[in-house]
Amino acid sequence: MRLDLYFARRYIRALLMVLGVFAGLIAMVESLDQIRNFSGVEISGTAILGMALLRVPTTLYEILPIVVMIATLTLFLGLARSSELVVARASGRGAMRSLVPIAIVAFVFGLFSVAVLNPFTAATERAYDQRETLYLQGERQVFSVSDEGLWLREGTGSGQMVIRATRSNLDGSILYDVSFLGFTTEGLPMFRIEALDARIEDGQWVLTEAKRWPLQGAANPEAAATSHARLTLPTSLSLEEIRDRFGSAEAVSIWDMSAYIKKLEDAGFSARSYKMWLQSELALPFAFVAMMLIAAGFTMRHTRLGRTSTLVVTAIILAFGFYFLRSFAIVMGQNGLLPITLAAWGPPLAVILATLALLLHLEDG
Repeated sequence: MRLDLYFARRYIRALLMVLGVFAGLIAMVESLDQIRNFSGVEISGTAILGMALLRVPTTLYEILPIVVMIATLTLFLGLARSSELVVARASGRGAMRSLVPIAIVAFVFGLFSVAVLNPFTAATERAYDQRETLYLQGERQVFSVSDEGLWLREGTGSGQMVIRATRSNLDGSILYDVSFLGFTTEGLPMFRIEALDARIEDGQWVLTEAKRWPLQGAANPEAAATSHARLTLPTSLSLEEIRDRFGSAEAVSIWDMSAYIKKLEDAGFSARSYKMWLQSELALPFAFVAMMLIAAGFTMRHTRLGRTSTLVVTAIILAFGFYFLRSFAIVMGQNGLLPITLAAWGPPLAVILATLALLLHLEDG
């Protein structure tokens, strides 16, 4: 039991060390990236640093499987050099038995990442988007889904336009029961439009059965209102951008994801990508265990046996291969080419079984 706790503590220290190194590197890279992004905006260095720090959790969270793999390499190379694994084997403890506490730590770290780090990352991602929109003075379009329907804010040359729709069709090409509110650059309302539906065609909104109320220069907007069977408004958006504005799944906490998926489906949108993301997050602890087993399978040998560098490189290549295979399966699941459950759970479980077979062959075969 003491030896299990010792291995677990060593692995936790390795995880924290690798996390710290990557966090520092990501902070430096993000700082340079934010300086480039806001080169044409008057913004202080402190604000740029704050923006960079808000991006660190998101970027770090995306590479956590790689962090687990490198931490495992660090641990087992250290144990092999100090002959501690040899001593553990000499005491009658098999290699598979020595892996149990490390696998438990990797799995618990995965649970902690999903339950705690995921909501924290989602909060920082939303804060970053809000600050970026503020610093860019509303030039970006913002899309959100709420209980009241779909909301879209579009920046135009003459000001802002806020759009609300009760629902849409499945691919987001048609918005139903739509309201448009136009504002000047000073934030004053210019007009209000309500329409039966709206779609984007040739760089403009095409509204059907629309009624327009002027909110500037009219003493009685209702008396000055006009009805149109077909009304057009210029827009800088495209249909693809509307689909992309559904929001990033990373900006939604895993605890709120089920409710968010329901809102999307009630609004008429396809929530397949969000369902895929949810399942992949739930499978993340198993992905961590798979990464740990890949690294352990090639580094549990004593360094005196030679070929250590070759085995480490092989472990890194296989780990990155699994990382990209998992990402590719997620993309296929999002596009409907694979069932969501298979795309999320298949790669980590398959790699776990394969690496266990390799370890049993190498260590106990």
